[in-house]
Amino acid sequence: MNKILVTGGCGFIGSNFILKINSELDCQILNIDKLTYSGNLDNLDSIKSNYTFVKGDICNNELIKKSINDFQPNFIINFAAESHVDRSIDSYSDFINT
Repeated sequence: MNKILVTGGCGFIGSNFILKINSELDCQILNIDKLTYSGNLDNLDSIKSNYTFVKGDICNNELIKKSINDFQPNFIINFAAESHVDRSIDSYSDFINT
């Protein structure tokens, strides 16, 4: 069984990817998301199996190392991003870090 680590999986694009892949493939999914303004856990309420959520920041090197070592993913897919232009003007450092 393939293992897929998804970052930013609670946002619009990431959650739709997880829902699609979970319905079509026999795989385990680990979703790491910081749950900022665009992340919503409710997007993935319908998933009942082969899915694990971890609240965390991809800038946390220890969390990412541990997650990769423990989960041993076959694939890593990154959807973690800041995407609202207005927010980038108000707080550009968040966008640079993400």
